[in-house]
Amino acid sequence: MVFSTLVVTVIAVMLLGLPLGALTYKLVHDESSRQLEGEAELIGAESDNMLGLRGELDPMRFSQEHPDRFIRITPADAPTAVTAGDPSLDPEAADSPHLLKATVTTSRGTRVEVWASNEDVQESVVRAWLGIASLSLLAIGVAVGLSMFQARRLTLPLVDLAATAERLGSGVTTPWGHRYGIPEADRVAEVLDRSAERIAGLIATERHFATDASHQLRTPLTALTMRLEEILAESNNPEVVREEGEAALAQTERLVETVESLLGRARKSQNPEVEPVELDPVLNHLQAEWSPVLQQEQRRLLVTGDPGLTAMTVPTDLAQILATLVENAYKHGAGTVTLRRLDTGQSVRVEVSDEGEGVPEHLSGRIFEREVSGGGGTGLGLALARHIAESEGARVELVQTRPTTFALFLPAGAGGLSKMTGPV
Repeated sequence: MVFSTLVVTVIAVMLLGLPLGALTYKLVHDESSRQLEGEAELIGAESDNMLGLRGELDPMRFSQEHPDRFIRITPADAPTAVTAGDPSLDPEAADSPHLLKATVTTSRGTRVEVWASNEDVQESVVRAWLGIASLSLLAIGVAVGLSMFQARRLTLPLVDLAATAERLGSGVTTPWGHRYGIPEADRVAEVLDRSAERIAGLIATERHFATDASHQLRTPLTALTMRLEEILAESNNPEVVREEGEAALAQTERLVETVESLLGRARKSQNPEVEPVELDPVLNHLQAEWSPVLQQEQRRLLVTGDPGLTAMTVPTDLAQILATLVENAYKHGAGTVTLRRLDTGQSVRVEVSDEGEGVPEHLSGRIFEREVSGGGGTGLGLALARHIAESEGARVELVQTRPTTFALFLPAGAGGLSKMTGPV
């Protein structure tokens, strides 16, 4: 930018300065010639006066009045000319410099020729040219200074934008928020900030997916492992092996459904489509899955409440939410785990409670926050359960801290009737 501005300024100065210099030379030369011509007219008038009064010319007077001129006066009736002034300016002299000349003929026929040195003219021209050159250099200096200021004003935002892009490429996704007062640079900065926010959202989504997937897959994998251990332990009993194999296959299918559900939510490529779901089969399957786990610690899983209820939900999501609540009671609670289903009229409520010490008071208000746990857990299960429930219009709440009781509120199914009264 500085170089291009310098080139443009020099070209502009030359296009303006060279004609201005030539015009100045012509004006100074013409002004000197007019001045010399005026002196010649004045000398001619004086010569006519002398000739009229005395009949002769006085060269000494002209030499005294015009010492820096060479004058030649030729009267009309005189065969010879009279000279006066500086003889070094005589054009016929061998060392005569370049001279300015003015010639005037008076009304009486007297011819007056005046020569003057052009040194003054050259000095005046040189002074004018020096003034033009000074102004030209000043203009070039100002243009270079402004171009450097403008270049710095433009390059600093570009350097800062490059640093922002480098930060973004290295994984720092915090929006920079810098603005520079230059519309184009500000638009680039805004685009980079929006890109940083989108990348941060994508990274957060992928991170949540990884943690959610590891948490949600752990339970079915544990159940599948237990089934396989039962198969190995009862390998001599075909009936038990078949039964446990079918249960392991069911766990595998649930594992696949869980993976597909998590992938869909992470990619946001599918919206949950709720449908009427009977609660009893889901609760019975959950009881069959978790009872062996609890029995190993001399605990039980009971299902109580109103049978035959139907809710508007997603079957796989309902199973994940309830499994998370049961797992939470298994890990952090004690005694019997109770699943209680209730018909509240406009909604269906499923409560999961245990006989443990309850939720500490300092955690009761933050129990659904991610990575908040009261007993060495991951702190992801309850947060994920609430997120899944809210995505389909349901709700998970901590309704009692001692004993710990979580409630899942589901929209009533079958047009608002939660209890199935017969075939549909």
